[in-house]
This record gives sequence, structure tokens and C-alpha cells, in this order.
Amino acid sequence: MMNKKRRPTLQDVADQVGVTKMTVSRYLKNPQLVSGSTRDKIAVALDTLGYIPNRAPEILSQSKSRAIGVLVPSLTNQVFAEVIRGIETVTGQYGYQTMFAHYGYHPEVEEERVASLLSYNIDGLLLSESYHTAKTVRMIETAGIPVIEMMDSVSDAIQQCVGFDNHAAAHAMVEAMIHQGYRHIVYLGARMDMRTKFKMQGYESAMRQAGLEPKMVTTNVASSFSLGASLLQQTLAEYPQADSFFCTNDDLAAGVIFECQRQGIDVPGTIGVAGFHGHDIGQSMTPKLASVLTPREQIGQVAASELLDRLNGIPSQQCALDLGYTIDLGETLSRRGAE
Repeated sequence: MMNKKRRPTLQDVADQVGVTKMTVSRYLKNPQLVSGSTRDKIAVALDTLGYIPNRAPEILSQSKSRAIGVLVPSLTNQVFAEVIRGIETVTGQYGYQTMFAHYGYHPEVEEERVASLLSYNIDGLLLSESYHTAKTVRMIETAGIPVIEMMDSVSDAIQQCVGFDNHAAAHAMVEAMIHQGYRHIVYLGARMDMRTKFKMQGYESAMRQAGLEPKMVTTNVASSFSLGASLLQQTLAEYPQADSFFCTNDDLAAGVIFECQRQGIDVPGTIGVAGFHGHDIGQSMTPKLASVLTPREQIGQVAASELLDRLNGIPSQQCALDLGYTIDLGETLSRRGAE
């Protein structure tokens, strides 16, 4: 069993340089506060000893950690990887650390992760979900820190939210597909979190508004290319008249296209396909995937900026910030004659 090593202290650094501990402390706060020659010696000693700052006293005395908690359902999902990139382009500029946790789309796990992050006395919290357990909400209210929920601009927010309207975005894409002449559009959904359900509701409303019958094939399994392929096979067996697919994300949509290509089904000649989010793979493949383009990185940037403003005493101007979306018909939808 590996024993935890004793960390070098400020006194160790001071002894090696031959100065007081207070001088080393001043250097760590601002190197310009000590003379040039001493500054160089301290820098060498810190590097030689492998000194790791202990921020616990600062956190306890100032009740500030200069750390932001970020909760995402998955660290591998490209959607949230881009949100995280947006967050860190902002937090890093202002000397804030980000503490990440993921909860696998389970509210009870999110509750545990929120409790853990709050135990580190974080200054603010960025959540990627709008629906939480009652205990999670109580803990956040008790902590009294700024919190922003991302990816949804419509659901009720604890304090503030940044995102887009998933229902409206899905409705708009399905309307565009109907306008192209598709009549037997099937919705493919995976994981079935709230945002997936909002998209499904948007699909349903667009279909019913056009007098068409909604058909959904869904699963609680995580989305993937292989899942898209298997859902295509299942759907064509259940609904052989299907002429197009609206998928809850681009992973499923790409999987549908790959399977169509494997089976020799022409896309978009025989089957039309649309996804959601505008991932790189869909925008780079041939034919280019039709998709709802969403501003993931911008959502992260705006959420982080709003949070830091509030930490600096600048009140939020809007409770809900809707950053919108774009419908891109790509090359996987073609104009068809209406029945």
C-alpha cells in the first residue's frame, strides 16, 4: 500500500532560500512583491521541492474557493464536451478552476454529485439538467451560491438558465421535413432524458399539426452508431412505409445512414434522415447530414460569463437566455412529391 507523502511546506521553501515564510507567502500572492534575486531563488526552490499550494486556509478565511462546479450527464458525449470547452474558455481567463462531475443521466446520482461539489465550498454551480430531486434543490438553496442550468431555455429554472427550446427546435425540423414532402416520418429516441422527450413532443406536435400520424421508436439505451443501425432495422420491420427518420441526435442519425449504405438503401432518394445538434461527423460525412445546429460551445461561454458576473456582484438581466438554433437541411433530405 502506498503511503501518502509529506508535502513540502512554506517553511521548507523558506529554509531552502534563507528567507522568512512570510516572504514566500508574499511571492505566492504576487511575485512582484519581492526583490528580483529573491524571486528567482524562491521560484527555483518551489520547482525543486515540488511545492503544492495549500488553499484550505484561504478558503476557510474568505469562504471562497475560486472554483466552479460543473455537472454534466456524460464526459464523453460530444455535446457536453463542447459545452465544457466553452465554459473553460471563460473561467480560465478569470483564474477560476472548474470541478467536473458526471451523473449518467440519473437524478439520484446528480444529487450525490451536487452534495460532493458543495462540500468543497465551490463558489458557483453550472448544471446541465433542469429537473432535479427535491433534495438537490434544497441543498443548492441552502448553499446560497449562484447556479445556472444549461441546454434548456424553457423549463422553470432554480435561478437562471441558458440554452434553447428543444421542443420548438424539433418542431421546426419536422415542419421542414414535411415541407420537403415527407409524410411517414419516424422519430428515433434514445436514453429518454427530458430533452429527448421534449424533442419527441415537438415531433409529435408538428406531425399532428400537419394531419400526419406520429410514429416513435425509442429505447433507454445510450445512443451510438450501432444503435442507430439496429433502430433502422427495427423500424423498417414495424413501419415498412417509413420514408424518413428524425433522430434525437446525430449519433443515431449517422448510424441510420451507415446502415442504409450497408443495405444499399439510397439516402436521400429512398429514405430521408435528419439528426440533432450538428456534430462534426454529420457535417463532414457524405451525404452531409441534415440537422438542428445548436450552439453548445456558446452555451458554455454564456453560462460561465453570467455566473462570474453574478459572483462579481453584477445581477443577471434575464432569467432565461435563449441562444436559438439553426435548421440545416444538409444533403440527407430531398424534395419529394406530396401524396
